Amino acid sequence: MKTKARPTRDDYLDLVRRFPLRPVRTETEYDAAIAVVNALAIRGEDDLTAGEADYLDVLADLVSKYEEQHHRLPMRTGTPLERLGYIVEQAGLSASDLGRLLGNRGLGATLLAGRRELSKAHIRILADHFKVEPGYFL
Repeated sequence: MKTKARPTRDDYLDLVRRFPLRPVRTETEYDAAIAVVNALAIRGEDDLTAGEADYLDVLADLVSKYEEQHHRLPMRTGTPLERLGYIVEQAGLSASDLGRLLGNRGLGATLLAGRRELSKAHIRILADHFKVEPGYFL
């Protein structure tokens, strides 16, 4: 007796059905896209299926394109500390989130309060995470 093979689940198509991949045109669409990106990104790359990872890559590109057009970061306004505060705020991160990103939970508050300056290592991590040139923090 043969058993029927169960079709494999296609996580990519499931995600596309829930939140179709199309250009982000409004703040409402942007907010919805960010919510989906955050829900997937918080799980971490190692915990995503191949379909989920592909979907996240494409949606992140669409979000990035919208951000480039509508949320352009001011490059040379303010001090490096003000620019750091701005980018952290825009990303919806707390001081603790910033610290965890940099490897020390308490470091975020210290940096944002101006009691410590960014090191080269911090700048590299931040530039990679926020997808900006390292010079943004100088």
